[in-house]
Amino acid sequence: MTQPRREVLEKLTPVLTKRWLSPDAWKIDVYERLDGYAALKKALDVHPDDLIQLVKDSGLRGRGGAGFPTGLKWGFIPQGDGKPHYLVVNADEGEPGTCKDLPLMTYDPHSLVEGIIIASYAIRANRAFIYIRGEAVHAARRLRAAVKQAYAKGYLGTNILGSGFDLDLVVHSGAGAYICGEETALLDSLEGFRGQPRLRPPFPAIAGLYASPTVVNNVGTIASVPYIVLGGADWWKSMGTEKSTGPMIYSLSGRIANPGQYECGLGITLRELIELAGGMKPGHNLKFWTPGGSSTPLLTAEHIDTPMDFEGVAAQGSLLGTTAMQIFSDQDCPVYATWRWLEFYHHESCGKCTPCREGNYWMVRTYRRILSGEGTHADLDTLLDTANNIFGRSFCGLGDGAATPVMSTLNFFRQDYLDYIEGRTAPRLNAKALVGAH
Repeated sequence: MTQPRREVLEKLTPVLTKRWLSPDAWKIDVYERLDGYAALKKALDVHPDDLIQLVKDSGLRGRGGAGFPTGLKWGFIPQGDGKPHYLVVNADEGEPGTCKDLPLMTYDPHSLVEGIIIASYAIRANRAFIYIRGEAVHAARRLRAAVKQAYAKGYLGTNILGSGFDLDLVVHSGAGAYICGEETALLDSLEGFRGQPRLRPPFPAIAGLYASPTVVNNVGTIASVPYIVLGGADWWKSMGTEKSTGPMIYSLSGRIANPGQYECGLGITLRELIELAGGMKPGHNLKFWTPGGSSTPLLTAEHIDTPMDFEGVAAQGSLLGTTAMQIFSDQDCPVYATWRWLEFYHHESCGKCTPCREGNYWMVRTYRRILSGEGTHADLDTLLDTANNIFGRSFCGLGDGAATPVMSTLNFFRQDYLDYIEGRTAPRLNAKALVGAH
């Protein structure tokens, strides 16, 4: 394991993660001693429109994958329309490799609760929801305890801190469906229906939860709000880049010495992040990696100095996504890795649209054939054709996410596929054992 250089260590910017190692930071009395709910008291003295402008000025962009400007999204909510407004926090973290929201909710749940209260005040919502993945039992317990403590202290409920603002907050556990990470499928699930994406328009800002104006934001996005209120827009913009402002929690996993979460200003490179993580494991050299989870196009060792911000990653033909950086070495097989991801996407497809439902079904079987030593050259054309027919043609982004690793590995590592087909690489799967597999 290598020790990071001082100039690389200085790129760590613990903002959202600063309380994670504090003993009992999930308890409200500890949170209050560490500046907790100070931002809420400050925000309640400000007009809601000024809060929206502050978030716009900060340049905060969504931390859930798309990177949409947060203040702009809040500003889409029509005011004076006579309808109830809702804030929904997407805590359905299910992207393979992603692990930034669960530790935040587990170790610092009150930062999310405080951010929700401020955001709800800004958009004039009197009811908010946290939709958390069903398997995240421990994080859900911590959140529910934090909400109960916040009610007891007067931070939730009626006439919050004497401001005249009322807010009720509900923690809702889903049933573990990846599709419910898509915001409109999440809203359907929250309403009690099967989680499937909706046709847009109308967008949630106009007709979201219960057909009313709704803001749907990621955990990391909302948890950033109290820090912006306390520190100001200029302080937030002092981290990151001009167009990708603030810090980001990067989740590193795979063939590195110290997997984990590293919070740095947007724009840090993979080379520097690997150095922070103690370097590659002994005997391993970087071969390929995901910049934002398995649904983003793979990048290779040649892209190690790519700035990890929205613009830098996009310039390389990929997406920053959820900053779930899975690190693979020269001892890992891109064909096998893609098959494992496809098995996940095939299983998690809601089945609403034909491209995703049928395309993933056939791509999985093609990969099984290749990895069992029974593939043909025609299979590569079939894979690429199927992926191209899924990408941009499925009902939601899940189809695109399934197609991108196929297209990117065929682009960068076509020889690895040919090695299986032409017999230079031994089969990884047993064809007979896969007969009848679903």
